[in-house]
Amino acid sequence: MTDTTTPDTLQKFLFDAAPVRGELVRMEATWQEVLGRHSYPAPVRRLLGEMMAAAALLSANLKFNGALVMQLHGDGPVRMLVVECLSDLSMRATAKLAEDAHIADDATLAQMVNAHGHGRFAITLDPKDKLPGQQAYQGIVPLADAHGPLASISAVLEHYMQASEQLDTRLWLAADDHVAAGMLLQKLPAYGGTAEVGETGAPLASHARAQDLDTWDRAVQLGATLKAHELLAETPDTLLRRLFWEDLQAAGLRVFEPLTPHFHCSCSRPKVAGMLQSLGQEEIEGIIAERGQVEIHCDFCGLRYEFDPVDCAQLFSATHIATGAGAGAHQHH
Repeated sequence: MTDTTTPDTLQKFLFDAAPVRGELVRMEATWQEVLGRHSYPAPVRRLLGEMMAAAALLSANLKFNGALVMQLHGDGPVRMLVVECLSDLSMRATAKLAEDAHIADDATLAQMVNAHGHGRFAITLDPKDKLPGQQAYQGIVPLADAHGPLASISAVLEHYMQASEQLDTRLWLAADDHVAAGMLLQKLPAYGGTAEVGETGAPLASHARAQDLDTWDRAVQLGATLKAHELLAETPDTLLRRLFWEDLQAAGLRVFEPLTPHFHCSCSRPKVAGMLQSLGQEEIEGIIAERGQVEIHCDFCGLRYEFDPVDCAQLFSATHIATGAGAGAHQHH
């Protein structure tokens, strides 16, 4: 039997005539890995899928080795959504709902996460090899702008990018029970600075600025013709040719080698052991006395780590602390 599934793909492209870049992403296997580990209401699945597509799009443009963590903190029935994307586009995601959550199939973003106006969106950039004293960068914005509540995660992200990076950004995101997909267009500062200058440092001529705006406006207008069902059904290559055929024909669009998003959870027994050590011996012994063992469940992948009394004693032994050795391997799906 022939495998007809389409590989998960992120396609980057750049307009040669102006500082405008774009990306298209379509994830099927990666998204299914997330859905297969959780059971969420349909509106939550759609929102989490859109966040996964957005995280891949933003992460692919970062010039650092580490993790991009996208978080939506809610005050409604959805308390938190988290997507993590590493530099190699390995991804994981999870959501946390209120215990008494009742979410209608047509629930809006505001109804799910901003019911009382206290919802927040955050992006954290966490370098893998931080220097001593170096902290992760985090930007936080409310789920509203000067005109009122923001209606979609794409609007929230556009607001975030304008507020934090001063970059004009447009996003189109879609997700269903099979695919998570999206497109990003971004107008970059001319020649790497916020001032509009040319290669020699002189201000750009007015006609050059006008050409940049024309290219940007035209790209956004073409992007606006993209429908959600097309994002979900078509490959990035097909959409690129459909939307920007004239630029491709005129060799005005630089298309890069496609990248491959994939699911990967970075949880591990040594990491869990380190977390338990940070809680302190007294607290761990209290849990052992009450429950007989310590059990940690990974919210992302569902893996369960169990530490019995012997394992926990080893956590606080001088040898274990000195060597960082792991306790006995009790872990379950």
